[in-house]
Amino acid sequence: MPEHTHDHDHPHGHDHGDDGHGHSHEPPAGPVAWEGVTVPASGGGTLAWFHCFSGIAGDMAFGSLVDAGADLDEVRTLLKRLPVDGWSVEAEPVLRSGIAGTKVHVHTEADPPHRTAAEVAAIVAAAELPDRVHRRALATFRALAEAEGRLHRQPPETVHFHEVGALDAIVDVVGTCAALEVLGIDEVASSAVADGTGSVRAAHGQLPVPVPAVVTLLQGAPTYGLDIARELTTPTGAALLAANVVRWGPMPAMVVEASGYGAGTADLGDRPNLTRVVIGRRADTSGAVPGTPVVLLEANVDDVTGEALAYAVDALIAAGAHDAWVTPIVMKKGRPAHTVSVLADPAAAADLRAVLVRETGTMGVRGSTLERWPQSRSFDEVTVDGHTIRIKVTGTRAKAEHDDVARAARALGLPLREVTARAEAAFRAR
Repeated sequence: MPEHTHDHDHPHGHDHGDDGHGHSHEPPAGPVAWEGVTVPASGGGTLAWFHCFSGIAGDMAFGSLVDAGADLDEVRTLLKRLPVDGWSVEAEPVLRSGIAGTKVHVHTEADPPHRTAAEVAAIVAAAELPDRVHRRALATFRALAEAEGRLHRQPPETVHFHEVGALDAIVDVVGTCAALEVLGIDEVASSAVADGTGSVRAAHGQLPVPVPAVVTLLQGAPTYGLDIARELTTPTGAALLAANVVRWGPMPAMVVEASGYGAGTADLGDRPNLTRVVIGRRADTSGAVPGTPVVLLEANVDDVTGEALAYAVDALIAAGAHDAWVTPIVMKKGRPAHTVSVLADPAAAADLRAVLVRETGTMGVRGSTLERWPQSRSFDEVTVDGHTIRIKVTGTRAKAEHDDVARAARALGLPLREVTARAEAAFRAR
């Protein structure tokens, strides 16, 4: 049987509202199998966090869970409950940019039928799967159908799936949900989701990347683009996340027990074409104190003078940065350079990024979100030989303000360190 690659290489698994000949399907008689189905509530102790740094597809999610330890024979046993045959699943160990992962191959018939969303839901419902597998799989196909229904202005149950209604995609979705069950996953989380650029050919012609179904499915989820001319996140992968993820963002607090990588087919060059999953037990963070969110902006520059760097730091501080600094580095080919770093309030990040670009001429700025725990502080004043010097006071330290000390030192003709010591001693003597 021919193999469907259906991740980042297939001729796109989009779900469209008709069969390509301009006629739509009548709604099925009776309720659709997903009606009343809810995603398993969170609250259990075992977490699976998908790290979608190169996007996600159905077979990549499936492969990551197998790579993390889901027994493929147990998954096959559950998949055999589907009331359809003509498929097989195998797992292949592979390397992607030097990182080991698992490539799941689903083999099916050469000319897959096109099914409506309601027909696919009926197949899943008839399989007598474990409760969580049943609910997660039906929720995934419902998410796909609702996204396509909005895009094509028709009821979700009448949406006609093309490749996503084919048997290999059904096996990908149900296989992923079965692997979650085999691993005993109570809660699913995900990082921000990457996608590429360019376009892909679908049943109705060329579509831009990210494709409309993915954009619709990931509404409300953190996403970002990579400058890679390829689809990185498919509708099937996006639907698995949209239906099952209960928290988005960095890896949750957990005690890590396993991890795995699911491989895509395409070679992305220096970026591994992988989706990572991390499995663990929820960690007790009841005693942790959340920090204040801050954004760290950085740029590497190798053609800026020291004077210009100093001016840039002053300009960043004046523009509202919490802090700014310069670190010497060595770039490729042995070029001496500097990293300009800026710590900013998230609300001021865009303005400070513009200042960083303007003052250094950098061709790119990177950023990351961090937390900080600033010590509570207050200000006091002392007098040294008639000169007022402000003192910054925290719970464990009193520090003289540099600008005030420098001004007094120049006026008194004394060393800076002597004026600093006298000011801080005067404060402690109170």
